[in-house]
Amino acid sequence: MNVTLNGWWLQRMSAMVLTLCVAVHLATMIWVVHGGLRAADVISRLHGNLAWGAFYAVFVVAASVHVPVGLRRIADEWLNWRDAWAGRASVIVGIALALAGLRAVYALIAGTPA
Repeated sequence: MNVTLNGWWLQRMSAMVLTLCVAVHLATMIWVVHGGLRAADVISRLHGNLAWGAFYAVFVVAASVHVPVGLRRIADEWLNWRDAWAGRASVIVGIALALAGLRAVYALIAGTPA
């Protein structure tokens, strides 16, 4: 299997996960707003909740897989970065997204309670 097909497959699989995650996230946010909860209330309820931590970790990982594949295509088409340069740049972006997102999830779930 070549790199192009792997990128295609990764983007499609991560898109399916992201679709579910975005739907759950939006439904939850609508429920929270209609319930009259404030941001501080939500943060205090999320603190220590491993189920929501796992959900948001999956969300972050799916995004950090999905975005770099698209950015690699953009770098290839718009910047004429071929093969190695586009691949390296997309991997760096993916790692940065994963680290930043997982750090935020950790802070939300295991950080100091609000």
